[in-house]
Amino acid sequence: MTEADPHQTRSITIDRGARWRAFWVCVSVSALTILDISKVNVGLHSIEQALGGGSTELQLVVSGYILAFGLTLVPFGRIGDQRSRRRLMIGGLIGFLVTSALCALSPNVYFLIVARFLQGVAAGVQMPQVMGTIQQLFTGRERATAFGLFGATIGLATAFGPTIGGLLIAVGGPTDGWRWIFWMNVPLSLVVVILAITVLPEVRRPSTAKLSLDPVGLVLFALSVVSLMLPFLFTTGEPTDSPLRWWLLVPFVLFIGGFIAWERRYAARGGSPLVPLRLFGISSWRNGTLLQTLYFAALPSVFLLTALFLQTGVGLQAVFAGMVTIGFALASAYSSYLGGRLVQRYGRTLVIWGLGLVLVTIVGLVVIAHTASDAATPWLMAGIMVVGGVGGGFVISPNQTLTLAEIPPSEGGLAGSVGQLGQRIGNAIGAAIALSLFYSTIYASDPSGNVDSATFHDAYGNGIIAAGVLVALALAVALVDQSSRRRAERAGAREA
Repeated sequence: MTEADPHQTRSITIDRGARWRAFWVCVSVSALTILDISKVNVGLHSIEQALGGGSTELQLVVSGYILAFGLTLVPFGRIGDQRSRRRLMIGGLIGFLVTSALCALSPNVYFLIVARFLQGVAAGVQMPQVMGTIQQLFTGRERATAFGLFGATIGLATAFGPTIGGLLIAVGGPTDGWRWIFWMNVPLSLVVVILAITVLPEVRRPSTAKLSLDPVGLVLFALSVVSLMLPFLFTTGEPTDSPLRWWLLVPFVLFIGGFIAWERRYAARGGSPLVPLRLFGISSWRNGTLLQTLYFAALPSVFLLTALFLQTGVGLQAVFAGMVTIGFALASAYSSYLGGRLVQRYGRTLVIWGLGLVLVTIVGLVVIAHTASDAATPWLMAGIMVVGGVGGGFVISPNQTLTLAEIPPSEGGLAGSVGQLGQRIGNAIGAAIALSLFYSTIYASDPSGNVDSATFHDAYGNGIIAAGVLVALALAVALVDQSSRRRAERAGAREA
């Protein structure tokens, strides 16, 4: 059975109130998932003090979650499109609850790395169901509003994560405060599980045919993702980094080439490929997915470096370092909601202006890092973050609406999960590049890592430049997409 089968596309009628109640459950699931990326960043210094481990182990605490997340997104997006999104979301939530408790109970850093990987698997099970359910629940202007609110929530979760993590460390203390970052997930996940069981509907009749997973494509896909991400996961900027890790990009090229060839052959034989390559023929989806990959490679690394710099370079406590992003969170929440209402009028132009504001913010952070005193730095950064929040809100939700606008609801889970995969790969690569520039600047000054405050300012400025380059590339993609849209509109007008 292909994904165009009527059993998969036939919707179940759901009234407006039930749709929005289901939507807020989906938003809660996504907030928990994304929050666990950003709030752990601020806890790395505390984890290092409590459990030990070097920059490689700390990098794996963050990126191991992202790697597992990325590996499971696409296959479970496909399963959700064929089976019950509701059951998968509830199952993923329960797994997220259990693995969060394992993280909190970790006796050493290696146990924590494994627990974080398993937590990422649970996150990858539930997140595609969120996107597929929203795509199925709403159409037209109501969908744009829903994605606006969804983008606002993602912005809040991303930017408020460091603040929440810092508060929990302050309450729990420098030794065990980081454990509360994970314990927090347990009661919250339990509440969302209960809400999902009682409120979340099945948005369409699942297929009763045999599940089709394209096992060869699945293996090639997994090998491609792992070989691409591993070199970056082991990039820390320390002098001990082995250059041999970059040889893993050679099998990546071979695996991704084999994956594409297999998917084409599998589809030509009448099979249902893991990732229908025809999706890449839809320019709105292709460009939007590339744009969000670049953007999410940049933005989380900005929060990660800022939290790290303010604690190690300026000497702020974790709770105060996290508060610097509050302005970003509040501004992005409002502009995301506003962007959802304006995107149908202004389209890609809205995203271009948003990226421009984010780029201005990153340039401002670089200037602050190189010129401001330690006393003034947190205040100046907090102020410029508000500008970035306004821009960020105009990027996330409008781009999500534009990206999925031409995707049929029956493939919403798969299309959304590929987009999420791009975000997670971008997140891992962007964080690795930024952290390696940060630490390499420090070790270049003193191999022992004992450097003065001025060196930390330079290290932060060098690391944040990478985020600026990535945002500039996202802006270039947005401009190309807008140009192609306008050419298509002019061609259509001439034919009419």
